[in-house]
Amino acid sequence: MTVQTFTPSATKAASENTVTQPTHTTDVSMKKLYIETQGCQMNEYDSHRMADLLGDSHGYVLTTNPNEADILLMNTCSIREKAQEKVFSELGRWRKLKEQNPDLVIGVGGCVASQEGDNIQKRAPYVDMVFGPQTLHRLPQMLDQHQAQVEKPKKEKIKLVDISFPDIEKFDFLPEPRVEGFKAFVSIMEGCSKYCSFCVVPYTRGEEVSRPLDDVLAEIAGLAEKGVREISLLGQNVNGYRGETFEGGICTFPELLRLVAEIPGIGRLRYTTSHPLEFSDELIQCYRDLPQMVSHLHLPVQSGSNDVLQAMKRNHTIDVYIDKIAKLRKVRPDMHLSSDFIIGFPGETDEHFAETLQFIKDLDFDHSYSFVYSKRPGTPASELPDETPEQVKKDRLAQVQQVIKQSSIDKTDAMLGKIERVLIEKVSDKDPNLLIGTADNTRLVTFIGDAAWVGRFAEIEITEIKTLNLVYGELLNLEPDVA
Repeated sequence: MTVQTFTPSATKAASENTVTQPTHTTDVSMKKLYIETQGCQMNEYDSHRMADLLGDSHGYVLTTNPNEADILLMNTCSIREKAQEKVFSELGRWRKLKEQNPDLVIGVGGCVASQEGDNIQKRAPYVDMVFGPQTLHRLPQMLDQHQAQVEKPKKEKIKLVDISFPDIEKFDFLPEPRVEGFKAFVSIMEGCSKYCSFCVVPYTRGEEVSRPLDDVLAEIAGLAEKGVREISLLGQNVNGYRGETFEGGICTFPELLRLVAEIPGIGRLRYTTSHPLEFSDELIQCYRDLPQMVSHLHLPVQSGSNDVLQAMKRNHTIDVYIDKIAKLRKVRPDMHLSSDFIIGFPGETDEHFAETLQFIKDLDFDHSYSFVYSKRPGTPASELPDETPEQVKKDRLAQVQQVIKQSSIDKTDAMLGKIERVLIEKVSDKDPNLLIGTADNTRLVTFIGDAAWVGRFAEIEITEIKTLNLVYGELLNLEPDVA
């Protein structure tokens, strides 16, 4: 078999033709696309763009039912344990659907696709297309090539595999994003150059590459005009953004935040995932100066032990992290902090874990993404000796999660009687007199109001704590409509 790849120059011409002049004219209501998304918010963003892309170029509409789809796409994540095997297990289920419908098209994208390449088609020959995070914009051309093979079979089937790293080319060919609701993700950079010893991202998404400043601002301005009020900036190392300006200079992440805050209609700013090394004093000053910045920060640290951090190649110490958070809380005393923790990293002793647990208590995290360490093929850490019993790791993880859960409960309880700025997002499905929105700290807030207020910000006094993530309140002030 031949592996079909695409050169950037050829793809650019093909993309322009495909996007502006769709080659398929079948009734759009009859063509359905199902996407299974695994992993992070970057993957969620990419999946939305896949749907936009194939909707614009080929007329596909999304479905939540894989049984009725004409195309099945799996957007994979390689962070969790045995990620590859979980992908092939799901593909086994999809194989049965293809046996029932030979015309069904199956594609695998994301980080596992980037790692495995044409091995996916070797193990699962019924998979028609394999593409990486940086080449999802080439889906229309891959689909055309697949359908050409079906219509005019060749003696030798071409394997459609494209897991190259063409910098940020994909953003030049993705259609204008569709708006759903009042929040939107905007990817501002791709890849990571930190090379932590446990992480596969540099190998699956490539080195750090930032989108040009004007492209980012234009996308956000367009979203704001369509009613988006909250923007979440995305990147594997988002605060390491270095975007080229129109004049040929470089815009840093703090400078970008200040420019986004000036866009009319944008009332709230979030970002993920950030790195402590890039959490500069200039970024902290943005929290001091920009009311659009939420009082919520996700800043991964991974461990509370300097020895473990060194083995992870994080290139910072706990003292550096603590100092940055202290500076941040000085300008934003109500800051809610979340983080990532890897428990049971190779060589983690009882003493190391005790340091991590105390660190978590001292920093008073609101919530976390915490997991037992699992080896990722191809990473330096996968070669380290790991003698800690699995049950010990699980017991340590349970302790971490219990501490953070209690902290989260306490922080929700502390909202009682306080005033929260809330983005009103929808009318309750259960009661048309109730509105639901989100506070800076991500809690859902429900209160009595008018459906005409949806899409606006309001100051709400919290009157009742319902659950860990749900509170009730009363309207104090409704901000002017910026539309």
